[in-house]
Amino acid sequence: MAISSPRTLILLTFSLLLTLTLTLAEIRFAEIRSDSRPIIPFDEFGFTHTGKLDLNVTLLSLRLHQNDQTTLPTNPKPNSNDLSLVGFFLSTRDSWYHVVDQLNQNDIVCALQSDLIKPVFSFDRLNNGGLTHFNVSLQISDPNLYTLVFANCIPNLHVSMDVHSSMYNLEGKSSLIRDYLSAGKSNLPSIYFNFALIYFALILIWVYTLFSKREVIYRIHYFMLAVLVLKGLNLLCEAEDKSYIKKTGSAHGWDVLFYIFSFLKGITLFTLIVLIGTGWSFLKPFLQDKEKKVLMIVIPLQVVANVAQVVIDETGPYGGESYAWMQVFLFVDIVCCCAVLFPIVWSIRNLREAATTDGKAAVNLMKLTLFRHYYVVVICYIYFTRVIVYGLETITNYRYQWTSVVAGELGTLAFYLFTGYNFRPKSCNPYFAIDDEEEEAAAEMLKMEGDEFEL
Repeated sequence: MAISSPRTLILLTFSLLLTLTLTLAEIRFAEIRSDSRPIIPFDEFGFTHTGKLDLNVTLLSLRLHQNDQTTLPTNPKPNSNDLSLVGFFLSTRDSWYHVVDQLNQNDIVCALQSDLIKPVFSFDRLNNGGLTHFNVSLQISDPNLYTLVFANCIPNLHVSMDVHSSMYNLEGKSSLIRDYLSAGKSNLPSIYFNFALIYFALILIWVYTLFSKREVIYRIHYFMLAVLVLKGLNLLCEAEDKSYIKKTGSAHGWDVLFYIFSFLKGITLFTLIVLIGTGWSFLKPFLQDKEKKVLMIVIPLQVVANVAQVVIDETGPYGGESYAWMQVFLFVDIVCCCAVLFPIVWSIRNLREAATTDGKAAVNLMKLTLFRHYYVVVICYIYFTRVIVYGLETITNYRYQWTSVVAGELGTLAFYLFTGYNFRPKSCNPYFAIDDEEEEAAAEMLKMEGDEFEL
């Protein structure tokens, strides 16, 4: 039995899924219904020398489709096929790339035949004709980062089953405490909690700053406070979310709060960058039409990105549309990051023109310098959190994957500190001074809008 080109393409696609998996492993329940995919990846997990996999499969049903006609066998094993080519196995990323090479070179006809994978259960062990369920418990003796995979190398065989998987490491002196977070991510709850404390401290500092500088406060400063609050609450909920997963394998509802605050934090952060980039509130008290269009693009895209993130996290890579949702998330995130740069570029261009035409060149040049610096910092923030952090996660040993989280949070914290410090309320700050001409232009625009409304 040779592997066809579409099947090879799916296997290669799975190789990409292995490198883009965004979910944290936990107790996972998956429903597979009439699925003929040759490869179905489940969760990825980093095992220690005390790692263990518990796999429970129920409501197992196999149906062989031939010539658009369905053959319902009297038992789970089709007589004309070898069910040793159907089953579960564990594979590391490096091993999987070699398995794909073996398949392409026709050294093997099924991933389950490779000596590079760790078999979990093959369906030829279903020797009972009426057996529709099984349980497997596997002790991991070789610590590594593994992905649980289901392989179906029988053409036209449709599989239906409920899969309950549980991967964890045993810890403690008696090795009876289960840790459902992957090795290398076990300390994420404390990391997120410590960063949440930092942001709550920044909130207190910012509130004190607003209180002590009441005479030079602009509306955008309150918006900055809202961004800080949402970021702190997002980290606190994420810390609780990971803490419950670590102990029980389930988030117990904390994931819902995490998604809510993550959604609000994402929208407010991108909106803040757009508002600062346009000079809203401290350069001009209004937004132009093109700037409003940027907001109208960024906010809906953030909604789509958060929906994609929820689908990826909750379903895991076993879902048939997981790869598509992952691509949507990455594409939308890149578009949002590019969109927020345009208002800053527009402000830099306007300030450059103003610096050479009006009589306040010195003030405009200072504003121009600030916006140039902010533009560079925004690009560095986007590049660092979207590229460098991902590269760090990819090349770092699975036992130290927490370092990419720390790096990402430190980069975000540095961006928040830079923004807050440079655009803080400050007496006699030329960046926040609205020129008389700008005030008159704003008043005239508001008056014109009011006249149009009356008409």
